[in-house]
This record gives sequence, C-alpha cells and structure tokens, in this order.
Amino acid sequence: MMVRIGKMPCWILASLVVLPWWGARASAQEKSGLNAITQQELAAARGATAKYHDLAQAEADGYVNIDLYESGEGFHWVNLSLIDGIFDPAHPEILLYAPVPGESRLQLVAVEYVVPLSEPLPAGFAGSADTWRQDVEEFGLWELTVWIWEHNPKGVFTYLNPRVP
Repeated sequence: MMVRIGKMPCWILASLVVLPWWGARASAQEKSGLNAITQQELAAARGATAKYHDLAQAEADGYVNIDLYESGEGFHWVNLSLIDGIFDPAHPEILLYAPVPGESRLQLVAVEYVVPLSEPLPAGFAGSADTWRQDVEEFGLWELTVWIWEHNPKGVFTYLNPRVP
C-alpha cells in the first residue's frame, strides 16, 4: 500500500522530519558528554574568538606572545588585562596557536581560561565536564584549556592535545 504525503496528517509528516533530527542531536550530546547549556557556552566562545584566526586581530585586541610553546598546547598569546578572577566564556585570557604542517603560519587551535590561585576556583562551564588545574609553569594560576578550534580526540576540556606537536 502506498501512502501519499498530500493526504498524510501534518503530525505524522512533522514526526518524520523532527524525530530523526532530535535523535541525532541527542546522540551527539551523549557522545560528547556535554549538556545543551555547555554546548551553547562553547558556541559563544567560538563566536567570540573566531576573529582571532587572524593573529593580527588578536594582537590588536591586546593579546601578546609570551614566547611560551608547550607540546600538546602550542604557542601562548595572553591578554593580561583579562586576568582578573572572572570566568567569561566569551573572553578567554589565553589564545593557543599551533604551526600549520608544511606552512610557515600559525592557526588558532584552542583557548585557555586562567584565574589567579588567590581567587576562588570559578564554576566554569555548565555541567561537570571541565576540569580546572593548577598551571604547570608555576605562574600561580588555575587553568582550563578548551579545544574549540582543533579537535582533541581525548575531549574538548582535556589539557593536552596529541594532535598538536
């Protein structure tokens, strides 16, 4: 028996369109382990930092190269005026850049949020997926690295990324 869409009740047609989309959305959230609010905060961070793919724009906005390269993280550009103890997903204190293989340029790979150890540890992103840690460079900071521009197979909030030399 063939069913014509023209005679199909609207609710059935809507179900055929919405249910696969909803299932895919729920499945993606389950895979990442991140809730919808965290996903929105990450999207806000991406939206706010997209302009920093242009390193000149990052420098114009106050980020400076501190000549620190760490394997698994990359080169650090820091905006010292943002290190104030306030967590704001749209204003990371550090931008991380990595060399593009085979080219003589850097690409934005991640952002890092830092808070002085003298300040209370911030709540950070919604949910419990993010993990703040004390910096290994002994600057006296709490750090949270977020891989919003380069996929990290170990997770978006994992400290080091094996894809960054």
